[in-house]
Amino acid sequence: MKLTVIGYWGGFPAADGATSAYLLEKGDFTLLIDVGSGALSKLQKIKHVLDIDAVILSHYHQDHIADIGVLQYAWLVQSYVVGNKDVLPIYAHTEDKEGFEKLTHEYTEGIAYDPNETLTIGPFSITFLKTKHPVPCYGMRITDGEHVLVYTADTSYQEEWVSFSKDADVLITDCNFYEDQDGSKAGHMTSVEGATIAKEANVKELILSHLPQYRDTEDLVKQASKIFNGKIRLAKEGLTWGI
Repeated sequence: MKLTVIGYWGGFPAADGATSAYLLEKGDFTLLIDVGSGALSKLQKIKHVLDIDAVILSHYHQDHIADIGVLQYAWLVQSYVVGNKDVLPIYAHTEDKEGFEKLTHEYTEGIAYDPNETLTIGPFSITFLKTKHPVPCYGMRITDGEHVLVYTADTSYQEEWVSFSKDADVLITDCNFYEDQDGSKAGHMTSVEGATIAKEANVKELILSHLPQYRDTEDLVKQASKIFNGKIRLAKEGLTWGI
C-alpha cells in the first residue's frame, strides 16, 4: 500500500500548490482521496487521469472537491481523444444531496457510501468516523488487510479519534492551526491535538496536513514532537509513505 500526497493546503492553495488530495495505490489499483483545488494539475505529474480507478470524498467543502468538475471534463475529453468509455466511480456521502448529485456526469458516477458500514473499493476496506466540522464530513480508516492508514479529513478534536486510529501505520491529520490557537469553532485541529491522537492511539507515523498558509509550518512539527515521540512529517507535494 503506497500513499502519495498530491495537495495538502487548507482552505485555498498557496502559490503553486493544491488543497486536499491523496493518492492511495495497491498493486495496479489507484484510489484518489479528495480532489481539492489544483489537485488535477499536480496529479498529472505522476499519474494519467485515466489511471484513476476510483475516487472517494470526505465532504463537500471546496478545498476537498473543487477539482471534481475538472476531473469530469478530463474524462470527457479523453473519451474523444483515446476513445475511453469507462465510467469513473466517485464515492461520497449523501447528506448533501445537491453536492452528491453533481458527482454524476457523462463519464463519472456518484456512488453513495453508508458511513455506518464498511466500504470495499478494490483492495481497500474503509470504515468511517463522522468528524466535528461545520458540514457533514467523514474521516476514514483504510486497510489493505496488512496495513492501516487513517485520514482525519477536516475535524476538531474528539476522543473518538484515539480508538478509531488505534495502532495505525500512518495517521494523516488535520493540522490547520498552531498550538497557541483554537481551531474548534472552525472545525479543525492544532498541531498538539493531532499529536495527542497519534500518541494515545500508538500510531507508527504522523503526517501533518491541511496546513495553514501563514507563519513557519515547520513549527507545527516542533510543536507536535513535544507530544508524540514517533515519526512526524509535514505534508508536501509528492511526499510518499509506503510499505
